[in-house]
Amino acid sequence: MTARSIRAIRGTAVATLAGALALTAAACSNPVPDAKLHGAGDSAVVGIAYEPETLSPLLGYGKDGNSKIFDGLLAFDGDMKLTPALAAALPEVSADGLTYTYKLRKGVTFSDGKPFGAKDVVFTYRTILDAKTNNPSKTELDALKDVKAVGDDTVVFTLKYPYAPFAQRTVLAIAPEHIAAQQDVNSGPFTTKPIGTGPYILTGWSKGEKLSFKANPHYWGGAPKVKKFTMAIIKDDDVRATRLRSGDLDGAILPPNLAKGFKSDGGKKTYEATTYDYRTVTLPTHNKVTGDTAIRRALDVAVDRQAMVDKILEGAGKPAYGPVPTDSEWFTKGTERPHDLGRAKKILDEAGWKPGPDGIRVKDGVRAAFPLWYLSGDKLRQDHALAYASDAKKAGIDITTQAGTWEVIQPRMKQDAVLAGGGSPGDPDFDQYLLLKSSLGGDGFNNMAWYDNPVVDKALGDGRKTNDKAARKAAYDTVQRELVKNPGYTFLTHIDHVYVLNTFWDGLSTQVEPHDHGLAAGPWWNVEDWTPKK
Repeated sequence: MTARSIRAIRGTAVATLAGALALTAAACSNPVPDAKLHGAGDSAVVGIAYEPETLSPLLGYGKDGNSKIFDGLLAFDGDMKLTPALAAALPEVSADGLTYTYKLRKGVTFSDGKPFGAKDVVFTYRTILDAKTNNPSKTELDALKDVKAVGDDTVVFTLKYPYAPFAQRTVLAIAPEHIAAQQDVNSGPFTTKPIGTGPYILTGWSKGEKLSFKANPHYWGGAPKVKKFTMAIIKDDDVRATRLRSGDLDGAILPPNLAKGFKSDGGKKTYEATTYDYRTVTLPTHNKVTGDTAIRRALDVAVDRQAMVDKILEGAGKPAYGPVPTDSEWFTKGTERPHDLGRAKKILDEAGWKPGPDGIRVKDGVRAAFPLWYLSGDKLRQDHALAYASDAKKAGIDITTQAGTWEVIQPRMKQDAVLAGGGSPGDPDFDQYLLLKSSLGGDGFNNMAWYDNPVVDKALGDGRKTNDKAARKAAYDTVQRELVKNPGYTFLTHIDHVYVLNTFWDGLSTQVEPHDHGLAAGPWWNVEDWTPKK
């Protein structure tokens, strides 16, 4: 397998959370193929649901090895194993786990022709950790004490404590010092007009419409066969399916029920990617209803997760009881919460939440009612929200579902529940720390529920600061058991991502994917390796 064939590009975590603008109603009712978008020959056009807020690695883009424009020191191959990228080999790790030494690949240049070297790596990591840099994922590098260059081809990382998954963090995309250091890191032109070492070069970004790329002819892994690649940003699931059917798109990510309509199309193939992607309902601590532990525990068993998998996901997924999938080695057996409406009612009765005249429960003059927001145009979130509200109503809890953009939803997250998503393959620290750490409550999309549990905080720290796997397993077992006692979120399902693409290319495959999908995860994670069929 060549270096290029194992190159991985995965979905961005925080940077893709902002929703894209919807296409016009006319496009929905009568889609017309766009000659400027439609792929042909050595080009491809795919439909995705969201666009990034930035294209700068210094602000979070490419942090999971998920960029077609940039490379990291390491990358994930098709089996999610680490492999060298800008590094010439996997790192040498000291016996105490505190020093990681990387030898860099020689002869690599940025797309502007300037050479890549150790100074670019040092610049990238130090800039991300700078307090003035607005990178929402800064805490992911908490273990990093220092990074320094030894000549032009060696980089040495020194850690504060032995952080077991540090090598996985070095898939982070590397920015060019000679460009990014000359401008404001948070608002300079580099945020929308990036220069990288990756297989593709950005040629245009029409906000809310599309991202356009051309192949990098000087890519160190070999020039891609797909010479032009376009990501059409189509927020609405139904519109995306319609445009795929009309021939306007060569591929798209779709909800399972819409993808099902393409099964009989001989010119298209459906791909189902196993993921860590979950759907969850945030239960804000600062809301009198959702902050009540009895309400949280009751909702946790009132919800019928298996029915959601069967009816909403068409079987493409599994019940979720926390951020860790049930088939992961890190999942704590015995923390499953089966659907039990009778138990939900008993929990509420014992806590003093008594049914009112209309069947909705009341305690101390507070009615068991709250709003639940979901992202406009996202059919899966809408269906999950409606099913969750229906299950809650049977227990005497009144949930009003409401659709909105992230611009509308984000200011309300401290008080209102949100049908959210998350999930990151690999180490349990990756998702749980940002999701549950109390100090991150209110920090953008981190800890959206403002969850605050001292036992969980300690366990997250314990799991993060040791290389001993047994000790780490014990720490994350503690976290998952605490989520049974005081959920803070109602986890609903883990979702398989479903993609439909034309059968024009060879080399398509999927990886185990994170929550964020479409932007660079999906069958196009290795688009630089695709070859047109003869």
